[in-house]
Amino acid sequence: MYDLNEIEQKYRALEKELLAPETIANKERYTELTREFNRIARIMGDGQKLRQVERDMSEYNEMLSAADEGMREEINTELDHLERLKEELEKKILIGLVPPDPLDDKNIIMEIRAGTGGDEAALFAADLFRMYSRYCERNTWKVEVLSSNEIGVGGFKEIIFSIAGRGVYSRLKYERGVHRVQRIPITESGGRIHTSAVTIAVLPEPKATDIEIAHDDLRIDVFRARGHGGQHVNTTDSAVRITHLPTGVVVSCQDEKSQLKNKEKALKVLRARLFEQAEIERKNAEAADRRNQVGSGDRSERIRTYNFPQNRMTDHRIGLTLYKLDLIVEGDLDEIIEALTAAEARNRLARMGIKG
Repeated sequence: MYDLNEIEQKYRALEKELLAPETIANKERYTELTREFNRIARIMGDGQKLRQVERDMSEYNEMLSAADEGMREEINTELDHLERLKEELEKKILIGLVPPDPLDDKNIIMEIRAGTGGDEAALFAADLFRMYSRYCERNTWKVEVLSSNEIGVGGFKEIIFSIAGRGVYSRLKYERGVHRVQRIPITESGGRIHTSAVTIAVLPEPKATDIEIAHDDLRIDVFRARGHGGQHVNTTDSAVRITHLPTGVVVSCQDEKSQLKNKEKALKVLRARLFEQAEIERKNAEAADRRNQVGSGDRSERIRTYNFPQNRMTDHRIGLTLYKLDLIVEGDLDEIIEALTAAEARNRLARMGIKG
C-alpha cells in the first residue's frame, strides 16, 4: 500500500530542494521539481483528510458501546458515510501515487482518416474533427489545421491538425484507434443504417530539442496544389512533400498558398511522427507501431462506437455506454476521458502490484 509518513517526508524534502539557490538558478530543474511538489502536495492534502476521517470513525465506534437504539442507527449511518469517504480518499491517493506519463504535458498532432464506408466515413471524419474542435474550445486550447484532403460533400479523407494547451496529451491520448459510426447517411433513400469507420492517431508534439532531423536525411519535393475534382488551387508550386529517407516516412502539405508555410507544417508533422516512433521503440513493451495504433480502418476493429439512432456511445475498452451522443458530438467528452483516465491508473497500479 502506501505510508502517509513517507509521503510527508518526501513533501518536506522537495520543499527544501525547491528553496535551494542552485535549484532556483536551474529553470528546467525548478519547473520539474515544482510539478512533482504540486503532485505530492495534492496527495498530502488527501492524506490529511483521510486521517481526519479515520479519527472520526474511531470516535463514532467508541460512542456505539454507550449509545441507545435510536442513537446507534444514526451513528451507523454516519459510519457508512465515512467508510465510503475513506475508500474514495484511499483510491484518490493511490491514483495520485501513479507516476505521471512524461508526455502528458505535451501538445499533440491529431490525424483523422476516413476508413471503411466511402463518403459516409469522410463525413464522419469531419464530424469528429468538429467534435474535438468543440472540446478544445471548452478547454481554451488552440487548434491549427496542418493538412487536409476534403471531398466535395463536406467530408475529409484525411485531416491533420495540432492542438496546443495545458494537459492536451494527457486528456486526448485515449482517442487513438478506430472509431465506428452507425447511422442513416443523408444519401440513403431507404432509411437503412450504415456502419463506417474512421481511424485516429494522436502524436505527442516534440520540441525541437526532443528530436534532431539531419537535412541530408530529407528529400523535399514541391508540386502544384490541387483542389476537389483535380482543379488547381493556384498556379504555383506551393505544395510540399517531405520524405525522411532513413525511415521512408512521407508527409505532404498543400493547404497554405505559401510554399514556406507548407514546408514548416510538413516538418512539424514529420517531427511528431519520428518522435512517436522513437517513443515506441523506447517503450515497445507498452505500445505497438503506428500502424497498429490506428488500425486498418476496417469496421471490425474499433475502440468506440457512435450509434446515432439510439443516441448511444460505447467505449469498448472499458465497457462504458452513455446515452447522450447528441452532447458528445458537441464536445462533451469529459465523462469518457475521466473514465479512461481512471481505468489506466488502475491498470498501472496493478502492474506496480498495488490494488486500486
